[in-house]
Amino acid sequence: MEREITVRVDGTARRLTVDTRTTLLDALRERLGVTSPKKGCDHGQCGSCTVLSGGRRVLACLTLAVTQDGAEVVTAQGLAADGLHPVQQAFVDCDALQCGYCTPGQVVSAVGVLDEFAQGWPSAVTRGPGAPEPGRAEVAERMSGNLCRCGAYVNIVTAVLRAAGRPATDPEVSR
Repeated sequence: MEREITVRVDGTARRLTVDTRTTLLDALRERLGVTSPKKGCDHGQCGSCTVLSGGRRVLACLTLAVTQDGAEVVTAQGLAADGLHPVQQAFVDCDALQCGYCTPGQVVSAVGVLDEFAQGWPSAVTRGPGAPEPGRAEVAERMSGNLCRCGAYVNIVTAVLRAAGRPATDPEVSR
């Protein structure tokens, strides 16, 4: 069965007809030509397809396109619409990428992580009451759904902490 949907992708309303079984990832890449979300595992285990939907991180390979009718979807490409996003710049500055395949998903996930901190959401490693503070353990926990085959994890965490405004002299950042 097919259904017509409208999805706002990176600030532009896009109307398309999709089979109800089509994933958001396939709709973005194959139907709309938005290739920054990558198809890695296609099973929701690697995070390379991470996008923001309504400001929340979602795995596009596990999300049906029809559920995004009327949604605002942001990809790494959309984050860079007016030059590099601060998270993207932090990834460059901290050498937080190697082959680059996972980088769009990592960057989008990091933007979502920073929003979670801003909203005061705890994670599995948050200690005590109150809003969590960005630190290596918090960032590593929150980014754990995004895999990097090259092993750039230390620099990825550092980049997220830099984007969170942690000073370079902070042991949580410069480690």
